[in-house]
Amino acid sequence: MRTTPAEGAIASIHKQWNPVTRRHGIFPHSYKELELSAEGTTLPGTSLPGTSLPGHTPDLKDLLQAGVHYGHQTRRWNPKMRRYIHGEAGGIYVIDLVQTEQLLNQASQFVGDIARRGGTVLFVGTKKQARDAVAEIAGKANMPYVNHRWLGGVLTNFQTINKRIKRLHQLEGLKAEGKLDLLPTKERMKAESELTKLNANLGGVKNMTRVPDAVVVVDVNAEEIAVKEANRLRIPVVALVDTNCDPEPIDYVIPGNDDAIRSCKVILGALGGVISNRHSEWQAEFEAQKAAEAERKRQDDEARAKKEAEEKERREAAKAAGEPEPEPVPEATWVGEAPKEDPEMPQRGGRGGRGGRGGRRKDQAEAKPEVTEDKPASEAEAADSSADAPAAEAKTEEKAEEKTDEKAETAAAKEEN
Repeated sequence: MRTTPAEGAIASIHKQWNPVTRRHGIFPHSYKELELSAEGTTLPGTSLPGTSLPGHTPDLKDLLQAGVHYGHQTRRWNPKMRRYIHGEAGGIYVIDLVQTEQLLNQASQFVGDIARRGGTVLFVGTKKQARDAVAEIAGKANMPYVNHRWLGGVLTNFQTINKRIKRLHQLEGLKAEGKLDLLPTKERMKAESELTKLNANLGGVKNMTRVPDAVVVVDVNAEEIAVKEANRLRIPVVALVDTNCDPEPIDYVIPGNDDAIRSCKVILGALGGVISNRHSEWQAEFEAQKAAEAERKRQDDEARAKKEAEEKERREAAKAAGEPEPEPVPEATWVGEAPKEDPEMPQRGGRGGRGGRGGRRKDQAEAKPEVTEDKPASEAEAADSSADAPAAEAKTEEKAEEKTDEKAETAAAKEEN
């Protein structure tokens, strides 16, 4: 029976040994029904078609050639990944690439929507196989990344991390200006060592000013702390999950091989391409909106300047004609009568409020007799008042004598008893 070129490519994939994962290539029998054209078919180890194109979504052929379907050994698996496993061959689990393609499209749409509205996606991959791919793809997408070491608290304690980021910018500024070379030898070596360490740990997130809107993770087991921090802050997590990982804490699971360089590059390239395209669209709209606002502001300034020039010309013409200049209207003037206070409204005092000290002072001020500027009393009134004085003294003496008699009678009654 004759074999087609596509079947020959499949047979070569069956027999190939993968030096990265140290496993034999496995191809599930159900995938033989896929229509793989001989044109453009490349074997593993050569350049992958479409991986360099921005926004290219890999199909089943690309995933197959990148070795995304390779799983871990059957004795090193997580039962929670059962639904993403197609079968087992040679003691190795084979991942269902049909589900991988569908879930990858869903994850790409999700991160694309975040980038479309100006959001930030953090790429995390500190293992050797994903380190270079993470830095390259996140850099092209203009997104933050962590590819050396995850510092605890990058998400949950971002305020402290932000201080170290500011220190990194400070040292970079000193180095760019050449001020580090002017320091003493000991201080210069210490500053350069600190700069190197900060660049290694925080170089990828030095432009991140806030907590990201989503996190893309490679190898859930290796980035366990990052996943826990994201779950604690309820940040969506998109992850490439192998057969030995727990998919429960992941919001968007992409089942696939996380131990191969090409597999990581294909998955991250698909996500990074979508993010780059959508972020560019948002950037273009933002720049257009910014330009429109600047144009509107310029037009308003021109209209204001034109109005001021016309007003100035009118005043100069009126002054040349000898007409009096109109008086400027004050900003706060009452047209008609001033508003009257409501008598039913209680008047609040000073510090005391309605019943405070200010209100009592006002009541006391109202109770005081008004000071008038009347003329002094006449001489006749003064004479009458002086004539009534002896009569008042006599009455006072009579009352005092009556009180003395009453006291004497009371004392006598007590002695008799």
